[in-house]
Amino acid sequence: MSLTLYQLEGCPYCELVMDRLEELDIDYETVWVEGLHSKRNEVARVSGQRQVPVVVDDDTGVTMAESERILEYVNKTYA
Repeated sequence: MSLTLYQLEGCPYCELVMDRLEELDIDYETVWVEGLHSKRNEVARVSGQRQVPVVVDDDTGVTMAESERILEYVNKTYA
């Protein structure tokens, strides 16, 4: 499985996603992003926007933002 989570330190929405991935024992890579939106170029490159969290699932070709949508996806796909 090749899952990447783009997140910001101290972001409660990122922590919700991280906690769920860990509950499901899903291996994932973390990419820590800059606090300033204007410096989140890597997130913008992969998702088209600068908001976090963002999950990229190479196995299914899915890239998405917004913790609620990510949690629904993870539960549907991996739970």
